Amino acid sequence: MDLKDVISISGLGGLFKLEAQRPNGVIVKALGEDQSRFVATRAHNFTPLENITIYDDGEGLPLIDVFIEMKKQEQTLPLPDTKADDQALTEYFGKVVPKYDREKVYMSDIRKLVKWYHTLDGFKLVDTEKPKEPEKKEEEKNELVEEKKSEASSRPEGAKKGQTHKKAAGAAKIRKKI
Repeated sequence: MDLKDVISISGLGGLFKLEAQRPNGVIVKALGEDQSRFVATRAHNFTPLENITIYDDGEGLPLIDVFIEMKKQEQTLPLPDTKADDQALTEYFGKVVPKYDREKVYMSDIRKLVKWYHTLDGFKLVDTEKPKEPEKKEEEKNELVEEKKSEASSRPEGAKKGQTHKKAAGAAKIRKKI
């Protein structure tokens, strides 16, 4: 399971694994549980963890990079408990992410991040390296381009994409009459 499958749902505590999507909601399973449930989009917002960034001096730091850094420093810098005092959490987070924006990142955000890390690390979902994105083969890309070219060349003159020969011919007759 990748972090793209792990989501946070507003109004519900904890993290969830995305099972399936529906037009009016999603089917999720709480991490560590076997029972799935439906959550409606009207009542909740869904945020995949891979889309979350931490405010810093630049464009923002992806959450996965923060988790990787926490994992790397786990041996030298012990992870505080989520119920630790604000000063301990702020000091810890400042060492892990020294350039984070102290005005925009609130204490509740740091607590939630530490809690999420505990949960994900418990399920062995945090690694010291970023997951590699699958690369599409150059041949597959070239095949798609060739298919599109051949599709475009097989259309009658004046036909729009997706039009059949009869529709294109009918449209051409109408254009000639006008």
